[in-house]
Amino acid sequence: MRRWSCILLLPAALALLLTACDGSSPPPSHRSRGPGKPAFGDTLVEGTIGEPSNLIPILASDSASFDVAALVYNGLLKYDRNLNLVGDLAHSWEVSPDGLTITFHLRRGVKWHDGADFTSRDVLYTYRVTIDPRTPTAYAEDFRQVTKAEAPDPYTFRVTYGRPFAPALASWGMPILPAHLLEGKDITRSPLSRNPVGTGPYRFKEWIAGQKVVLESFHQYFEGRPFVDRYVYRIIPDTSTMYMELKAGGLDMMSLTPVQYRRQTETREFTSRFNKYRYPSSTYVYLGYNLRNPLFADKRVRQAITCAISKDEIIQGALLGMGQAAHGPYKPGAWQYNSTVKDFGFNPEKARTLLAEAGWKRGSDGMLVKDGRPFRFTVLTNQGNEQRLKTAQIIQQRLKKIGIDVKIRVLEWYSFITHFIDKRNFEAVILAWTITQDPDIYDVWHSTKTGPKELNFINFRNAEVDGLLEEGRRTFDREKRKKCYYRIQEILVEEQPYTFLYVPDALPVVSARFRGIEPAPAGISYNFIRWYVPKEEQVHP
Repeated sequence: MRRWSCILLLPAALALLLTACDGSSPPPSHRSRGPGKPAFGDTLVEGTIGEPSNLIPILASDSASFDVAALVYNGLLKYDRNLNLVGDLAHSWEVSPDGLTITFHLRRGVKWHDGADFTSRDVLYTYRVTIDPRTPTAYAEDFRQVTKAEAPDPYTFRVTYGRPFAPALASWGMPILPAHLLEGKDITRSPLSRNPVGTGPYRFKEWIAGQKVVLESFHQYFEGRPFVDRYVYRIIPDTSTMYMELKAGGLDMMSLTPVQYRRQTETREFTSRFNKYRYPSSTYVYLGYNLRNPLFADKRVRQAITCAISKDEIIQGALLGMGQAAHGPYKPGAWQYNSTVKDFGFNPEKARTLLAEAGWKRGSDGMLVKDGRPFRFTVLTNQGNEQRLKTAQIIQQRLKKIGIDVKIRVLEWYSFITHFIDKRNFEAVILAWTITQDPDIYDVWHSTKTGPKELNFINFRNAEVDGLLEEGRRTFDREKRKKCYYRIQEILVEEQPYTFLYVPDALPVVSARFRGIEPAPAGISYNFIRWYVPKEEQVHP
């Protein structure tokens, strides 16, 4: 799930589009080839475990949809290789001295994939449909802060805010939709859900359900024709099968598991054919509790579960050491990260004490019981993610030692989101969020964001956190914002609505025939339109 400027719920820890390093750019693990001469042509085939749900971005909440949409659409702004905001469909912008008005100057000559001209009408439509109460979107809140939106001419778009809104600029990274195809129609019934039209570097060609999504390069793209002619997302729900396809030549790119990265890809044959990359992702994985369930209503229970889990054991066992412990919703090293905040740590005895205080007693079989009810719950996670399944199994073993019976259920991604997350039909889940540069986490943690399809699906409610979230987005002063987010982290550690587990490393692998890859703080895919295959090495006509 994604909020344009901060978050994404991932079916796998791919983290290739909006990832962040610590400023360093570790080299790939490969035997380098010469650069070769840039040439147009060839196809990149990427393996993905999740199938898109909707290719109109404001109607989607899954990363599979956004992976495709990122190549089909543009926003007014985007992040560059160093994670600075730069122009995209807007070539420049001005912010008024009071910070309340932003005037965007749009690029001229930009074409939609059907040949129509991009203008400010499209931006105004996208804004209006996003805030329309009839649009089932999780992303309206940022744009409801706008008190006036206007398009004074075809290449100027201006928004005015009623009071300071710190994430304002970042929020305009939202994908812009084609007004000429959607205006006056019910967006929820639009054929663009499965046949999108954008302004991006790739245009939609086909979607074969359960198999693949195919994109073709848009030769009239305003930043220049991409070198790679086609991008194919192959849907392969199992990472072991995906890896076999990679070695057999059926894929050019995937995200490796830690086992694959450490133990299966160090042969001379593999490193001559593929380049591996490793860098800290902007992702944290968590165990989230459905706070509507009476089982998790007492924070001492949630604290106890956290005490019973060894994060180091998970990082070593599930990630083979390729990650770091998470203690809150921010990545270590970010300016908003409160390094003084740590959770309870691995302490099974404290877990038992907290559970006893909450009224849970050992039964004759050693399992916990309260009011005749055994302490038993099911953890849901998604199919195809080996690390999350291993994480669930380690948690299951640890909680059994303190008398809690945990079942694990693995679900296909689309079903997981549609029938369980969206319908709040779960007890606990193992999932991940990806955060970008602005620290605003309003959509995930504010008590007003618990409705259908909204992102606070665990139903967390805390008046102080609500106030701090509102205060943090209402000032441009970084030190004032930092105080808000530092305090939020303290509260979340005390409340434990999630057990924050770990920040994994991103482990992408790409066929060595692709050149032009330049690792940066933004990961590797930020400059995909400049990747190329020398003519003599192209394998797809």
